[in-house]
Amino acid sequence: MPPAKRMKSSADARPNTAASGRPTLDDLEGESELPRPPAKVKVKNDVLKREIWDTLEKENFPLKSLLVLEGLQALESYLWPGYGEDSSNYHVLLIILIVNAKRRERLGTWDIFADRPADFSDLFCRALSMTLDSSLSWTIRTHVLLFITSAFQSLDCTIVRKECAPLVSISIWHNLSSEEKRDAILQSNPHLRKAWRASAKRYDSADDATKARLRFERSWLYTLILDFLSLLYSGSAKQDHVLYCERFVEFLTDLQSQLPTRRYANTLLQDLHVIPALTLSPIFNDEPNGLLRELCALFSHYTHFTVDDQTGAQLNRNEAYDRHCAALAKLQRTALKHFKEKLTVLALSNYGSIDKRTELEGLLQPLTDEELGHLTALLSLRTAYPEPSRVPVDRRFLTEVLLSTFERRKTFQEAARDLSVLPTEETLFDIGLRRTDQFDGSRPLALPKLNLQYLSVGDFLWRSMVLYRCEAFYAIRQDIEDVLTRMRPENKRTGVTAFSGFSKMALPVAKPTILEVVPPLVGDDKPSTVRAEVTIDLRRLSPHKLGLFAVRAAEIIQVLDDKGRAIRDAQAYFDGHSRSDTRKIQLRLDAEAFKEDTEAKRNVYDGINLLVRRSGRENNFKPVLESIRDLTLSDVPLASWLHEVFLGYGDPAGATYKHLPNRVKKVNFRDTFLDWQHLIESLPGKIIEPCDSESGSFGPPYVLETVDKPAEETVAKPSKKRRRDAEPALIAEVETIKVSTYKPPNNGPYPVDAPKLNKVRFTPTQIEAITSGTQPGLTVIVGPPGTGKTDVATQIINNIYHNFPEQKTLLIAHSNQALNQLFAKIVALDIDERHLLRLGHGEEELETEGSFSKHGRVESFLENRQKFLLEVNRLAASMGAPGAHGNSAETAGYFNSVYVEPAWAKFKDTVKAEDVGPEEIVKAFPFHLYFCDAPQPLFPPEADRATVLEIANGCYRHIAKIFSELADVLPFEILRRDKDKANYLLTSEARIIAMTSTHAAMKRGEIAALGFHYDNVVMEEAAQITEIENFIPLAMQKPKDGQSGLQRVVLCGDHYQNSPVIQGLAFRHYANLEQSLFSRLVRLGVPAIVLDQQGRARPSISNLYRWRYPELGDLPHTETGPEFLTANAGFRYDYQFIDVPDYKGKGETEPSPHFIQNLGEAEYAVAIYQYMRLLGYPASKITILATYAGQKALIRDVLMAGVVMGMGGDGGGK
Repeated sequence: MPPAKRMKSSADARPNTAASGRPTLDDLEGESELPRPPAKVKVKNDVLKREIWDTLEKENFPLKSLLVLEGLQALESYLWPGYGEDSSNYHVLLIILIVNAKRRERLGTWDIFADRPADFSDLFCRALSMTLDSSLSWTIRTHVLLFITSAFQSLDCTIVRKECAPLVSISIWHNLSSEEKRDAILQSNPHLRKAWRASAKRYDSADDATKARLRFERSWLYTLILDFLSLLYSGSAKQDHVLYCERFVEFLTDLQSQLPTRRYANTLLQDLHVIPALTLSPIFNDEPNGLLRELCALFSHYTHFTVDDQTGAQLNRNEAYDRHCAALAKLQRTALKHFKEKLTVLALSNYGSIDKRTELEGLLQPLTDEELGHLTALLSLRTAYPEPSRVPVDRRFLTEVLLSTFERRKTFQEAARDLSVLPTEETLFDIGLRRTDQFDGSRPLALPKLNLQYLSVGDFLWRSMVLYRCEAFYAIRQDIEDVLTRMRPENKRTGVTAFSGFSKMALPVAKPTILEVVPPLVGDDKPSTVRAEVTIDLRRLSPHKLGLFAVRAAEIIQVLDDKGRAIRDAQAYFDGHSRSDTRKIQLRLDAEAFKEDTEAKRNVYDGINLLVRRSGRENNFKPVLESIRDLTLSDVPLASWLHEVFLGYGDPAGATYKHLPNRVKKVNFRDTFLDWQHLIESLPGKIIEPCDSESGSFGPPYVLETVDKPAEETVAKPSKKRRRDAEPALIAEVETIKVSTYKPPNNGPYPVDAPKLNKVRFTPTQIEAITSGTQPGLTVIVGPPGTGKTDVATQIINNIYHNFPEQKTLLIAHSNQALNQLFAKIVALDIDERHLLRLGHGEEELETEGSFSKHGRVESFLENRQKFLLEVNRLAASMGAPGAHGNSAETAGYFNSVYVEPAWAKFKDTVKAEDVGPEEIVKAFPFHLYFCDAPQPLFPPEADRATVLEIANGCYRHIAKIFSELADVLPFEILRRDKDKANYLLTSEARIIAMTSTHAAMKRGEIAALGFHYDNVVMEEAAQITEIENFIPLAMQKPKDGQSGLQRVVLCGDHYQNSPVIQGLAFRHYANLEQSLFSRLVRLGVPAIVLDQQGRARPSISNLYRWRYPELGDLPHTETGPEFLTANAGFRYDYQFIDVPDYKGKGETEPSPHFIQNLGEAEYAVAIYQYMRLLGYPASKITILATYAGQKALIRDVLMAGVVMGMGGDGGGK
């Protein structure tokens, strides 16, 4: 070890961190950085064992000590540089322990080994051998197994994948129970037969050393499973044995939950009867081992998941049932052929009567033990194990094997359907959910994980539903526990609970009254609606013993006053004189829970005495869960071009536009390029040629056309096979682009008719992103801070809008603020406002003149209607047309067809002859009087024929737009209900629809039911959105002819910045619920366009985060602009890091769990704010950021104290 630092005693740690088992800076002594390691580190094995290993082993490998070693960079600077073939086992185990600690802390791990793949292969092989080494303790073997599990979770890393793949290849089928069974499986699929022959050929052609390695790889998993089975029946249930079993079941579950590892391993695991052997084992049935049983249930779910292991195709319910019936048919045929006398009833029964455990077990009772074993063997099921396995193959075991093989299990759709989306006390305080409270990474959890790959879209949806439900229920339980703590329930007398405390989120109530129980709908078994009413007394709203008997969820239908009248206008009621302190609230109860309570004769509702509410912003779990469940139960397809990439298989670049057959050859980039020089600079490495009709350079707008390469004669290759480690040939051909232009049409003589143009001079990387986003397919844009990813997204939307006028675009963002910023930029471009629609809350924050919410857009349409009808009246007067033509959009349409269009047709007939001069065209123009208020002269005297005609056409385009707008308004005159108008707007009129990801998840069912269809999805802040909320916007429409109409997906974000916010540590770190689709696609290697020039911060500040983005540069204006060159008044440096010492003898405190504060830092931050205000900085330009909610509250308190002292200015900063 380098001697720069050494570990100190853990007793020196502060009390609050020692309890968490995490090291602090006080645990490190010496210099702040390790010296660079020498070229070759010499590790002395005896010193390594004595100084490090023995100390760790004595304390049972505490995480804190391992994290201290990790902080000292022991792996990077000492253990790995000093590793070699002669390294001791202790050296290998220390590497494994630190890798596990790094993985537990979610730190980068595998890149450390990338520069020495041969040594890593040797290390990994030694780790595999250690998993089978019976001389090692089960504790050490558990750590090694965890290392292997982490490797199988990191198949995106090349060196790891290379080591893991052979362990689950088809060669492991050498360990199946019989050759006949293997041959039958191979015979069923020609691809399997081909893979088996290739495996055998590779073995036969290998040398002796390679053959030994291949034999080890194909037998490793089999031997490891036999060791596990032997432990299950060892008769010992020590804690380290149980922990190993839990980790091993977690490892098997991970194998089964990814198609590349499941493809061949699933057959071996089922052949070995791992699940029956596990469920009958003493350890499994030991009462304290509930976690092992939960892990086994999850393992069983994935083992029997309804997916084709070879093709990856998800089986629908009918296909899954057909497969189950085929297995039962084989059982019946075997029973009738070999055991006709004893199993006739079984052989002649219908499938529904023999696929349940109890019925099938009874039908097998007549068989003797020997006959039962014979039946099992005839069904090609294993009936013997090698001696060391200790599995008792007796009647009980064989019966369990048969029952497990032939019983009917719930599909994942049925499991999702049976999951309640509303909580009860049983689901909130379920032991499995409570285990997540104490999660520290030392033991696994029975939770599905979001990883690189999924078995199917249904598998992803099932995992997401389970995890989202757990996260929602976790937050609800936290709220309930907080309310109960504040309310302080006490028993005043027998059977009566009083509340001596107060909470603004809860009120005591009398027992609810059940008003109505509506019968079930057809095909359902629970009431369709259960209505109840509770009475609350608002006089309780004035500023320990805990107990919880029952929890029931309910939705508010309406609020009534004390006389039972509905309060429709809350503000008017509260301002009136007749208001009462008593309210009645009508509720819609959880029908499923009500049904179960009724059937169990539980009198729950009479005992309810507390009404708890939750913040509306956080309480959207029910509609989101219902949306996920509906998707899980439906067959909504993902776009075929995106399907494999989404699941994590195939070519990562397969969904990009360059690999799709529908690539658009010719694209009008309009105002994307500002001039010819900008065009040339933006397309480096490409040949830019003017089209045949142009010579030299010319100005925008530009239309770019990709020139097809001439077809080349294909040369026959000597072999179709390619080595697995060989890369396909790189295409180095230069792309040729032909550029043409056109004259934009004249849209009218008024200034408002002039198009709004882009003024941003996009960089080459931004142009690459815009080009990719305009084309069909998947585009992933990584935008470091200040690199203009919002401007890029806006221009992509603008290009799609004008190039594909028949397509609709769905615009999604994580927050209302981000969506509003993006929407405000869209409004500033040349996009017709009538085609914009903003759904959800937050529209009121838009700093634009128009209103773009759904109902606001209806009002906007009606306001425009009045304006355009006035124009119609003015036009009619100018043309001398009698009648009330501006009464409605309908009469305006008649006026257009009777007067305007014929007048224009007559004008066109007059001027179509080439000999008609400019003066005659001006004289024949029929709308002179109407355009008398336009900038004059309307027709310049010196204008030629073409110019005059263009002006006339522009004037008519202005008039035609009026009638086009009125034609769009016409349906709103016919429709009477506001809801119908709003829905028509969504489905028929809007072309760019914006909403937050949460709104999309909540309203997915309603929007899809309207028949809403869209072609493109543009997602801003995609890295801050959970993966399920990334997915739902891709599936918000019903398929047409069984296919999704989605053509483009553009994801903009930065996975190095904020990730999705997940409250539960277990769900965030163990289940990886904080994973976004954006970050997963980047991990998978999907081509991402990284924007590489920032224009927001001074270069000195951008240097602070440039280490994260090695290619990040600065735009020229950051070095020349006056706002960047001028110093900040009152500050010597552009940025400062200030070490605030303990204030009044106190540093960081924690008044309540997870509520962290530091008074000294808060006082310092507020003092800086006051200093800046005194210097004249406006409060709106100052932001105080805090990383903890507790610190934010403390800063707010200190600021309020400053207001009292007269230092608050105009209200303080943010």
